[in-house]
Amino acid sequence: MWHFYPGKYMPSYQVNRALTQAHYGGGEFAEILEVAGNIDPDNRETINVAWLAMGNPVFDLAAKFEENGNYVSARRTYLRAFNYLRSAEFFMKLGDDRKLETYNKSVEAFNRALRYFDQPVERIEVPFDGSFLPGVLFSPVGVERPPLMIMFGGLDSLAEELYFGVGTHLNERGIALLAMDGPGQGAALRNNDIHSRHDYNVAGTAVLDWCIENLGNKIDTSRIGIGAVSMGGYMAARCAAFEPRFKVCMIFGAVWSYHEVWVGRPDSHPLAEIVQHIMGVDSMDDARKKLEGYTLANGVAEKISCPTYILHGADDKQNFVSHAYRVAERLTCEHVLEVIPEGESGAQHCQIDDFTRTFNMYDWIARKIKE
Repeated sequence: MWHFYPGKYMPSYQVNRALTQAHYGGGEFAEILEVAGNIDPDNRETINVAWLAMGNPVFDLAAKFEENGNYVSARRTYLRAFNYLRSAEFFMKLGDDRKLETYNKSVEAFNRALRYFDQPVERIEVPFDGSFLPGVLFSPVGVERPPLMIMFGGLDSLAEELYFGVGTHLNERGIALLAMDGPGQGAALRNNDIHSRHDYNVAGTAVLDWCIENLGNKIDTSRIGIGAVSMGGYMAARCAAFEPRFKVCMIFGAVWSYHEVWVGRPDSHPLAEIVQHIMGVDSMDDARKKLEGYTLANGVAEKISCPTYILHGADDKQNFVSHAYRVAERLTCEHVLEVIPEGESGAQHCQIDDFTRTFNMYDWIARKIKE
């Protein structure tokens, strides 16, 4: 992975993340590099300030396009504003008064962009735990009742972010995407106070049931798959293990045990506060205790019965490649394990350094879900 900040993995990773998403409308290369140049990688506050300084005026520019009736320009500009504001919110501390305001403004930008998509996009709410899990349904053009992939993000993902790459590649292959904020994610966490849980299959089945009951005139309810990204590699596998109605499973970054991922990390890790937030606890000791349940051991992986694709990068520094091999070794279902070799583009966490390396996965999922 290219390091904009030599020797500084996490801030460099976030720059690569934005640059890769820019291919799908989530940014402009020159703007992203301008932001990166205004960040001191050793000063967390400069990350917040630099992304806000770009996101807010881009939002205002989008609003101007909209006001003047230039809706294509408004759509494209609102999408950039969403991703810049999302990036600003990502490293803000939980007590920061700007955090929720910035998150809500980023989602507002995305929602405004949705008004002007060529293919209608639908916001949905799945009743859950006394509240609801929000999602966004993206449908392919010209396909009547397409198959559907239900997708969750990861530790730090928002449902809206899945549009930049995942949504494009699924829709191009004639598959609808239902991007969900699951427990501990996006608005489910920030606005509805629904924290993460090790039995993620409860959420997966709730979403599946809702789709079958409410989307039968829009999708083929006999062809619904499950997938997730990053920490979501655990979530997707868990959902597939306990829900045999899923047609396929897409593990976009494998996790054998999320407790193992965190047991060796210091409390000062840049993602530690986010882990505490999604778990609803005030210390990493408490978070690690809760994470003990986030494992595919004890026969969980073996329960997966649907065809499953695992994609992982050999240089992944967040979810270690050993987890991908361990998951694959325990699967008894039809499956493919693809590991992007060390040193090649796409070998980083969830191929954020080269999304073209995900093509094999999407092609395989498209074949299997349509069988």
